[in-house]
Amino acid sequence: MKIDRLMGIVTILLRQDKITAPELARRFEVSRRTINRDIEDICRAGIPLVTTQGYGGGVSIAEGFKLDKSLLTGDELQAILSGVKGLDSVWDTPHFPILTEKLPAGVPDDILIDLASHYQEPLTQKIAIIRTAIRDRRPLSFDYYYERGECRRTIEPYKLLFRWSAWYVWGWCLSRKAFRLFKLNRLWNPELGEGPFAARDLPVEGLDFDRYFYAGAFHLKALFERSEKYRLIEEYGPDCYREEQEKLLLERDFASYSNMREWVLSFGDRAEVLEPKELRTDLLRQAEAVLKKYQGT
Repeated sequence: MKIDRLMGIVTILLRQDKITAPELARRFEVSRRTINRDIEDICRAGIPLVTTQGYGGGVSIAEGFKLDKSLLTGDELQAILSGVKGLDSVWDTPHFPILTEKLPAGVPDDILIDLASHYQEPLTQKIAIIRTAIRDRRPLSFDYYYERGECRRTIEPYKLLFRWSAWYVWGWCLSRKAFRLFKLNRLWNPELGEGPFAARDLPVEGLDFDRYFYAGAFHLKALFERSEKYRLIEEYGPDCYREEQEKLLLERDFASYSNMREWVLSFGDRAEVLEPKELRTDLLRQAEAVLKKYQGT
């Protein structure tokens, strides 16, 4: 699963200074392109990774950065600790050589690419403000951007969590009068209000955060080209599909229609939606709009 692989990559980099992307791809049995996406996701999560090109290059955690374990949930921290214990007997073998040589003298410094530069500072600032709000029981106001537009929201924050390669804050929304989950990449200009607010009784079902992503009313049934097998396994595991007509049939529920549509669109012509019919019509309309835009150019 993708989250397991992301935690595995972080675990490796915590134990050693550097590792190459091809080596990571081989260890996790995924493509180089998948590893590159993983590196970007880890950077978005607030852990700055640096990629050094050329002989002796590789991926490493930025020098001077210390992983703040207080930002990790107990399960995530336990996953790192368990991974470290298991690595000693599996990955410290001659079958997995590690390139640790430094760059030769005279190689210019501008080949150093900091993948975290676009995300690190704003994300770190948001997390710091949100942690203060949760700790001191202070309301949190922010601008929020989503598929229906934009708005200013105020919440009573209760939990900061990392799921599916992104950070979220969960709290009681004063305008919706309900608990809601907000993605930090869509949340900007956070401001602390006066506190403390009175703690609310937390619903048991509200702490099951998987339901925000999986338990929904939108059922997808689609055929995928065999070339996309790695992506299906990467995101949903090896048992998520069955072979049919020399293709891969996947059925899955989505909590959001827009998330379902965007996910299917990311496969281009390598996926065919069978159900729901509404999505088939929607994709046809979008394909016609794209064709009209580019015809004659």
